[in-house]
Amino acid sequence: MNLLASENIMSSLKTTPHVIRVEGSTLCQLRCPTCPTTEGVVHANLGAGFLKATDFERLLDQQGSPGTVFELSNYGEVFLNPQIVDILRIAREREVWVSAYSGANLNTLKDEVLEAIVKYQMLGITCSIDGASDETYEKYRKRGNFTRVLNNVKRIVDLKRETGAILPYLNWQFVVFGHNEHEIESARSMATDLGMDFILKTSWDEDISPAHREENLCEHPFQDVISSPDTDGKQQPFYAENLCEQLWHRPQLNYDGRVLGCCVNVWGDFGGNAFEDFQGAMNTEKIVYARKMLQGATPPRSDIPCVNCSVYAARLERQEWVVIPE
Repeated sequence: MNLLASENIMSSLKTTPHVIRVEGSTLCQLRCPTCPTTEGVVHANLGAGFLKATDFERLLDQQGSPGTVFELSNYGEVFLNPQIVDILRIAREREVWVSAYSGANLNTLKDEVLEAIVKYQMLGITCSIDGASDETYEKYRKRGNFTRVLNNVKRIVDLKRETGAILPYLNWQFVVFGHNEHEIESARSMATDLGMDFILKTSWDEDISPAHREENLCEHPFQDVISSPDTDGKQQPFYAENLCEQLWHRPQLNYDGRVLGCCVNVWGDFGGNAFEDFQGAMNTEKIVYARKMLQGATPPRSDIPCVNCSVYAARLERQEWVVIPE
């Protein structure tokens, strides 16, 4: 669909997002191969730091309508944030939801954090657990410990049971590699025993321990298999299509308030600071231009972070553009 002549281009953020993504931490204790945090790209371009509770409150003052969801996980480990308990408490007091659905490794959690996760009704956590044993898990999750992670998950489950809490919802995300595909069923069984949803995800780097048995993925329901942005995704064609829509509906913010647009962006910000002026930061000249680029209405521009992204490159090649309803 060619939108260059369309009169329906929506380049400005005109509605209040119901989901706002804000990085709770760009620091991580693991060293997973190919991760932008491990490679130093995140720290070099976005900085190393944590979301402050006071900044979270400033954001809520502008965009804190009851029921709004704030996704706090992305490139770092949110539970390393020294103010995470305060952030969870503030969220509950202000009647907004906090989640870590983009993934948390759960290797390092203090008792007070585990208790706060349940006490303040964190909405949900996706636990990145790529194996069913210490040996297998640690092949990719460098510096991690499977037994420690599982104990932390069990503690959350026990706290929910003791208090009668329904939240947080827990997902077990299993990235499939050649070295762990033999443990898929064991991991699924563990997840079921813990009351967790089990999600398979294809690897984003085919050079690292590629999986050999595609049937491990193809046999699963469509929604249970996620393909990475850098592959064509046999299980889910053009997997990352909805990532671009985050610039409208689920905007990604850095821990310091800079606007990144989407969760993939590690190359730079779009100007403005959402903690100081959310609507202004969501409609800077650069992000307005980026939205037009993603809709096929303007050509690529070198100062727009999207030009570095494989998802945008695929859109450009295929002429498949974002369509945002009026």
